[in-house]
Amino acid sequence: MTDQIRVIYRIETPGSIEALAQKIAADQSTGTFTELPGETEALKARHAARVERIDPLPDAETPGFPVGAPGPFHRADVTIAWPLDAIGTDIAALMTIAVGGVYAIRGLTGVRVMDFDLPAAFACHPGPQFGIAGSRRLMGVAEGPMIASIIKPSLGLSPQDTAQVVQTLCDAGVDFIKDDEKLMSPGYSSLAARVDAIMPVIERHADRTGKKVMYAFGISSADPDRMMRNHDHVVSWGGNAAVVNINSVGHGGMAFLRKRSQLCLHAHRNGWDIMTRHPALGMEFRAYQKIWRLLGVDQFQINGISAKYWEPDDSFVKSFHDVMTPIFSDADRPLPVVCSGQWGGQAVETYRRTGRTLDLMYLGGGGIHGHPNGPAAGVRAIRRAWQAAEAGETLENAARDHPDLAASLAKWGPGTDKDQ
Repeated sequence: MTDQIRVIYRIETPGSIEALAQKIAADQSTGTFTELPGETEALKARHAARVERIDPLPDAETPGFPVGAPGPFHRADVTIAWPLDAIGTDIAALMTIAVGGVYAIRGLTGVRVMDFDLPAAFACHPGPQFGIAGSRRLMGVAEGPMIASIIKPSLGLSPQDTAQVVQTLCDAGVDFIKDDEKLMSPGYSSLAARVDAIMPVIERHADRTGKKVMYAFGISSADPDRMMRNHDHVVSWGGNAAVVNINSVGHGGMAFLRKRSQLCLHAHRNGWDIMTRHPALGMEFRAYQKIWRLLGVDQFQINGISAKYWEPDDSFVKSFHDVMTPIFSDADRPLPVVCSGQWGGQAVETYRRTGRTLDLMYLGGGGIHGHPNGPAAGVRAIRRAWQAAEAGETLENAARDHPDLAASLAKWGPGTDKDQ
């Protein structure tokens, strides 16, 4: 049946997998803890969720999806399907029915939402307004990776100090600059004052060079009306991008913004780790990112190879392929943003493991600002690293005729620790 909403759960229990799967299907649709006189076979045929598939996984000796000897904790990937009419296409309804209550089911020692398989009716959501092609057009980058940076220090700079950093980064040759996700509208640097100080720098650089660097301002707010006022102030200055802390503004906030937005929406997923870091609980990025893409994310931060945070390289690679896989069409793919401790040394491996694509943004913070020869040298080193990746050249060989890349390798290469 095509008009089915399917959700894949990874469940763990010391009891019966089959019984728990049936309980999830019943509790999250028509049933409850006892038989009901109104739950007729005809009603269940129309609206009840059904267990479609159970794919067993190895048992575990201890709970939590560990690697270990077989034991009493049984595990499986379970596919449960709801008729579309039972949920509809509203994201709040989907998250309430298919996700929200599942974690409360008694008898589970682990449950993780692995994926959503959504019918074509969900294409009613707007998806990205700009996506990959629009991001390239706005940045004026027809091919190759888009080289980006972030304001550093992350917090504490006045609007005027921030504008000076922006000038330095524009002169260094970046394609994109963003506010740190922690920077929204603090007392020492309100969003309005920051826009007023930065946009003249962006415009003067464009007038002088012909290139308008994309700057994404942190417009996020729990108040959708305030967020739109922030959006409108950026637009009034000719700005074209915004950082949105998607978990903080929520699904409703994102839908409200996207419906009215004239800006390219750069999603920061801070808070996602709460939902995914424990392997037996939460939500897989594969499922999580589909919802935000439907709601209108244009650019999606996904960490990177050898990131400074906890996420393993394999997780980043899966995230990259997840956002690059169409839900309904190529137009719903956001621009993947490779970030977190990137300095160019990861370019070759990133290129190889992402399928030799250059449709990405490569965002360096400390890897640009902290370069021993200055930010411009940091940008040049990153660009040379990506040229080496595309040419099948090693970084060590590329650095022989490129002092800036050589300096990067000396500072952050093998045997060094960028977290120090």
